[in-house]
Amino acid sequence: MVQIMVVEDDAEVAQVIADRLRAQGYDVLRATTGREALAHTHTTRFDAITLDRMLPDMDGLALVARLRAEQVMTPVLMISSLGDVDQRIAGLRAGGDDYMVKPFAPDEVAMRVEVLLRRGRDYPAEGRIVVGPLEMDLIKRKVWLHGEPVALLQKEFRLLEFLARHPGQILSRQMIFEQVWGYFFDPADNLINVHIGKLRRKLEQPGHAPIIETVKGEGYRLVVG
Repeated sequence: MVQIMVVEDDAEVAQVIADRLRAQGYDVLRATTGREALAHTHTTRFDAITLDRMLPDMDGLALVARLRAEQVMTPVLMISSLGDVDQRIAGLRAGGDDYMVKPFAPDEVAMRVEVLLRRGRDYPAEGRIVVGPLEMDLIKRKVWLHGEPVALLQKEFRLLEFLARHPGQILSRQMIFEQVWGYFFDPADNLINVHIGKLRRKLEQPGHAPIIETVKGEGYRLVVG
């Protein structure tokens, strides 16, 4: 059974999220503090986590950063009343895979969790992509560039995979958003810019040209020689 952890100190909000996820057939465990959530990840393998930004003992950003530092790569949907662009960027940079703003519709929470779960298990049978100096193992979720390993978070991996499946092709922000995130494109959303920036920094190698190119006004493409 799919196991979801809901990290939320507000009992009413947690109940709304948990009830909606259970209606989808998921097994749900609730944590009310960051420390409790960390303890659960040491004993249980979760398929996804919903995470409140404002916890009584720590900021959700600190928690997700701690999870990533401990190599817990479970997809994380961050939920917060802090909804300006800077806050959303901070959540994604800390290691979150998606970010929702309160108040929210329970159906949207369920949909976003479903997308995270689908993206986490939807790997094709061939299992490997090789484009020039870039190699991706789609089963083990490993990446090498010029023979050097590159550690990526789940969403960064999915983004690079989509680019690698269309080398040299200009991919619009709308195409990327709808294929990688799996829901309708919002032109005002800054998610793609944030993740492209993070991905570029991780793929930078001295003596080698960048492999992700921005095509002004059109989108992005993977450039490999």
